[in-house]
Amino acid sequence: MQETLIRGAAAIVTMDDTRREIAGGDILIRGGTIAAVGKGLQTTGTVIEAAGCVVTPGLVNTHHHLYQTLTRAVPGGQDALLFGWLRCLYPIWAQFGPEEMFVSAQVGLAELALSGCSLTSDHLYLFPNGARLDDTIAAAQEVGLRFHPTRGAMSIGESDGGLPPDSLVEREAAILEDCIRVVDRFHDPAPGAMVRVGLAPCSPFSVSRDLMRDAALLARDKGVMLHTHLAENDEDVAYSLAKFGCRPGQYAEDLGWTGPDVWHAHCVKLDGQEIGLFARSGTGVAHCPCSNCRLGSGIAPVRAMRDAGVKVGLGVDGSASNDAGNLIAEARQTLLLQRVARGADAMAAREALEIATLGGARVLGRDDCGQILPGLRADLAIWDMHGIEAAGSWDPVAALVLCGPTRVRDLWVEGRAVVREGRMATLDLEALLGRQRRLALRLAGL
Repeated sequence: MQETLIRGAAAIVTMDDTRREIAGGDILIRGGTIAAVGKGLQTTGTVIEAAGCVVTPGLVNTHHHLYQTLTRAVPGGQDALLFGWLRCLYPIWAQFGPEEMFVSAQVGLAELALSGCSLTSDHLYLFPNGARLDDTIAAAQEVGLRFHPTRGAMSIGESDGGLPPDSLVEREAAILEDCIRVVDRFHDPAPGAMVRVGLAPCSPFSVSRDLMRDAALLARDKGVMLHTHLAENDEDVAYSLAKFGCRPGQYAEDLGWTGPDVWHAHCVKLDGQEIGLFARSGTGVAHCPCSNCRLGSGIAPVRAMRDAGVKVGLGVDGSASNDAGNLIAEARQTLLLQRVARGADAMAAREALEIATLGGARVLGRDDCGQILPGLRADLAIWDMHGIEAAGSWDPVAALVLCGPTRVRDLWVEGRAVVREGRMATLDLEALLGRQRRLALRLAGL
């Protein structure tokens, strides 16, 4: 079996139970797993020199809309709150088809990989013009990232009091039928799985209570996870109170949407009672700090969530509301926002890095990722600290979050190189970006 030795790192951030860091350490990769971690390791295989580098577990992205990489900085949506922003973008997204889904997913996945991300979820909830979840799964298989796509859905259009246009909603029976299809075809529950499928009705304002309840029942029957948007901003909470007579946390609990197999995106407006509910039930949260800032949604109570024991991971969210897909930048933003809200001692750099790695793995139910330990998957990010971003830094691990770099030198997923020397190793990025630009111009009518 092929071996690779990562040798002589300035610091290996193991994220083990004691949060051990190894100076001058080595990592031996055998096949798709970590074979050994320590000092003075030997191999007859390939040696990757890591002097002056920090090695972390691959970062984990718990919330994304990959299709949105085709709609960044769209006029009309640049300065809108959530609901107005959605109304601006829905008609554009309705023009998508399989090619747009595939190309935008590849661009978004490459952007994540270059920021050190080895495992990402994706929330795809609209399927116009023959597009399917299969398109994004094919994109991820070529890029080489570990992928947790979720089969989202919208079933309540404008004519029925929902937010999306009628052209983008589906019949609920058809939604559930396709959920069964994609789970049966793609979901892999085994350790080391490269693809795991979840079910993800879009939001309380775009699907019925019946669909939320039926999706939860189906997910548990199939043994897959559940995901949706919840309590994203004041409009979201007001909608829940007006339509359902309860806050978002109660809505989720009533419909079976709490538990260790559930994670919710944003949760900016959770109150203390809801935080307690999530902690008791093991429900996870995908924190999306840059998107929350961009849409003016507010500062999520991450410190209170963590202190209560809620599982929290990071999400870049869609590129139409971020407008970037850089996960290490989200870790820094997480730290900064908690300090703005609660003071300079509210969160340390190492805690932000923990949320970006181990925290995300736990939210997605992956006990085989998120740490650098023998027997776990070989998902590793190597960060070169020689550049100008970290020049003069005294603590390289803290510097990774506080200063940078924000682009990874090497990324390994399942023991395979996805990024080498700062460049994508699995696809021709320049050609892909050219294809992306042509599609974006066509959508814009230019």
